[in-house]
Amino acid sequence: MSDLGERLRAQGKRLTSQRERVLAAVGRLGHGTPEEVAEAVCADGGPSVPASTVYRALDALQELGLVGHTHVDHRAPSYHLADHATHLHLVCRGCGWVGEVPLDVADELVSRVDERLGFAADISHAAVHGLCRTCRESTP
Repeated sequence: MSDLGERLRAQGKRLTSQRERVLAAVGRLGHGTPEEVAEAVCADGGPSVPASTVYRALDALQELGLVGHTHVDHRAPSYHLADHATHLHLVCRGCGWVGEVPLDVADELVSRVDERLGFAADISHAAVHGLCRTCRESTP
């Protein structure tokens, strides 16, 4: 955490116990909405932290590159540790199942977008929506 403190101070921010707790909660959850992160922070045995403080901490940690987020549906984003951004999320429109596949599954797509448009796509925050096997098999 001392490295985190140094990184925050370099950006004119402080390492607060709330930011430490939010980062730890994101790590424990793997993925979590701000509300889920707030619940995990409150469940860690420490003093209560307002939801607004959790949101500000998530923003600060994202600016530092320590956490990232993905929109897996039309609700709140799902936060994760930055080093966990090694996969695409798959979201079933039928049952709501959420799965993961390695980023390299989309290498050809990223390459084609670059070749055709000169656009360097960052897919580390992407969610692909569709139907899972079970929902496809049950749909006529």
